[in-house]
Amino acid sequence: MNRYNKTEKAAAPPLQSIRLLDQVRERIRYLHYSLQTEKVYLYWARFFIRWHGRTGQMRHPRDMGKAEVEAFLTMLANERQVAPATHRQALNALLFLYRQVLDQDLPWLQSIGRPPERKRIPVVLTVAEVQSVLALVDGVEGVLARLLYGTGMRLAEGLSLRVKDVDFERQVIVVRSGKGDKDRVVMLPRVLVLPLRDQLARSRALWAADRAAERSGVYSPHALDAKYPRAGQTWAWHWVFPSPGLSMDPRTGVERRHHLFEERLGRQLKKAVGQAEIARHVTVHTLRHSFATHLLQSGTDIRTVQALLGHSDVSTTMIYTHVIKAGSGATQSPLDALVTQ
Repeated sequence: MNRYNKTEKAAAPPLQSIRLLDQVRERIRYLHYSLQTEKVYLYWARFFIRWHGRTGQMRHPRDMGKAEVEAFLTMLANERQVAPATHRQALNALLFLYRQVLDQDLPWLQSIGRPPERKRIPVVLTVAEVQSVLALVDGVEGVLARLLYGTGMRLAEGLSLRVKDVDFERQVIVVRSGKGDKDRVVMLPRVLVLPLRDQLARSRALWAADRAAERSGVYSPHALDAKYPRAGQTWAWHWVFPSPGLSMDPRTGVERRHHLFEERLGRQLKKAVGQAEIARHVTVHTLRHSFATHLLQSGTDIRTVQALLGHSDVSTTMIYTHVIKAGSGATQSPLDALVTQ
């Protein structure tokens, strides 16, 4: 979402759409931003326009400027009391609107204040806690949860795995188009070989049913459909974790089989955490944090962990060293040194 911040803006073709929100959508798709980014930017653009038009005088963003943008952001901070990350997200969306859609790279865009980014210590489970939680998650969600903890993949990366990206011979998984549109290679845990083969058997049954019913193939990225029209119908491009039902592609309107929806694992994990009586805020991403911390605790060097996580900067990975230091007891509290009677 931060690609708009680059000082050099690549030349883009003239917009064909008439309505503003359609223009935002068109530009986002031209730049190959994710569907989630498209939804978020459209939400903030719509909110910005409607909030300033709440008195009945709707104005085009072209007729508004720094004062209106700052008033909107002030409202979010003071009245809505949104988190700094949400505040930055709204600002990002408005900067995209003015720079990429309205083609207004004005000086005041750089002078708008941004809330400072806060570094939070991530929630990390102990090895015993991870074991107890994973034991309570079964079925397809259980395989996915173990895969995320065993590889450090993000939820979206695990869900979007294709059959061709799982290499049982080399015992690796290729993560395609991760955060920042980068590829990387992670290990395939040996204990997951049989569960993953079983999962692929279930996936193949759905793939065979789709082929027999002559349904549309799965989504294939970018221009692959144009170059290889039948790629999405092949077994190699099928999802490792396909959804049991069909859904409508929001961008093309084509009914096809998507991968599992993110909420499924989140619900199962929340239930398991409650049953395990873990009194912390645990999300699916906590499995990734625990993966990194446990690797460092076992002696894996930080550069290896950085590569496995797909971090561009090792300083991002360094946050897990703080978790280890805080919980290792290396520094003794002065209270423990007091001699009590």
